[in-house]
Amino acid sequence: MIQRAEESGVGYIFTVGTEKKDWKRALEIADSHASIYAILGVHPHNAKEIEDQTYPTLRELCRSEKVKAYGEIGLDFFRNLSPRDIQLKRFREQIGLAKELGLPIVVHDREAHRETLEILKSEEAGESAGIIHCFSGDYEMAKACMDMGFCISIPGSITFKNAEGFREIVKKIPLESLLVETDAPFITPEPFRGKRNEPSYVRYTAQKLAEVKKVSFEKIAEVTTENALRVYRLKA
Repeated sequence: MIQRAEESGVGYIFTVGTEKKDWKRALEIADSHASIYAILGVHPHNAKEIEDQTYPTLRELCRSEKVKAYGEIGLDFFRNLSPRDIQLKRFREQIGLAKELGLPIVVHDREAHRETLEILKSEEAGESAGIIHCFSGDYEMAKACMDMGFCISIPGSITFKNAEGFREIVKKIPLESLLVETDAPFITPEPFRGKRNEPSYVRYTAQKLAEVKKVSFEKIAEVTTENALRVYRLKA
């Protein structure tokens, strides 16, 4: 899979540990490959599992030079796998921890746009800026997040036939605030929709984004790479 990504022109991969059982494995994978980095945190689905040792463990693991962001954290009111009040509390706590660690945050927001924005503003999350992952809000939300310094990350859903409304929103977002992502193994872009997603497929998301923005694929590849390097504080 890593070889296919390299052959497709993918220069960097970020593997995400979203719960306790995945943190060390994500870090091991990152440590084993020069082009792979880790993002660690507690997903809103797992917010109810946070215990006394969770944050001390994350503090220790996030000291690694291979950890480039904290996440993904946020709210998921679609599946509600953790109670909403716990999600809200843990989201605030984890923004605070990311600030303490000096890491950008990767934000998960599903069916919780108003509450996500409210917490980002009240917790002054712009200090950590970062990424609104798999963006699904409207343009007003995108603008509010960009004003706080966040990049808007575009997943494979931009390629879907029924995503015309989403594409209209993306048209309004400036290139300097856009990223592309896979969310592997989910949200596989056309023409592979229905199969397991993987890093090499990010190319198809970028191609569709280029079409929507009426610029070349090379331009999208260049700008989104520059944006990612800036967010993750990496040197090319």
